[in-house]
Amino acid sequence: MYTFDSRIRYSEVDKDAYLTIESLIDYFQDCSTFQTQDGPATVEYLKERNIAWVLNSWQIVINRYPRLCEEVTIGTIPYELKGFFGHRNFFMDTRDGERLAIANSVWTLFDFEKGVPARITPEIVEAYPLEERLPMDYGDRKIVVPKEAEVLTGEEILVRSHHLDTNNHVNNGQYIRMAIESLPDKAIKVAALRAEYKKQALLGDTLFPEIRKVSKNGAMTYTINLKDDKNSPVCIVELTTQ
Repeated sequence: MYTFDSRIRYSEVDKDAYLTIESLIDYFQDCSTFQTQDGPATVEYLKERNIAWVLNSWQIVINRYPRLCEEVTIGTIPYELKGFFGHRNFFMDTRDGERLAIANSVWTLFDFEKGVPARITPEIVEAYPLEERLPMDYGDRKIVVPKEAEVLTGEEILVRSHHLDTNNHVNNGQYIRMAIESLPDKAIKVAALRAEYKKQALLGDTLFPEIRKVSKNGAMTYTINLKDDKNSPVCIVELTTQ
């Protein structure tokens, strides 16, 4: 397990002074990056070998959003490394142990020079000691786009430089931001999130959001299919409201 402590910043909260879902994802991504940079398989190590971890899917459940200045602990637990796949949990807790959010994620180690998945190296195994996965209701990483739903079309999104990460692809969290910003109601409170990453979007690409809205068991679910100019899915995001 790898953890770090933080305090919810003004730049991370919404108009009601609660942490945003996008900032929660940033915390999770920072946590895995901090663990990576502690070595030996650092970002620099991966870049020298033209390999990088590519996120396949997120599943995040939010029990409660922390408020401005609340002290929190963010943690990650790698629980499986096999072939070219990596699985890891994330969590955010209060200082007294209340579990605010929990997540599961699936990653692929990818060789960008050869254009194929890469085998996990001994240095990567050393960098990520494995533990038991956290208890949660694990969902399918594949998202089924509902056919029987109200269909909306969001405004097209041009990929700009601020969307990119160190691999020159759209950052994982940026897709979530794009999905939420494409909704007619941008003030929804997300209780659960799943994201399935299909391909990488690059600088100058244009994404076209298709939104499907379904009411089920008193909650509203939005499935946002971010498509490329060939109508192929780039990232599918499923948001369930509180």
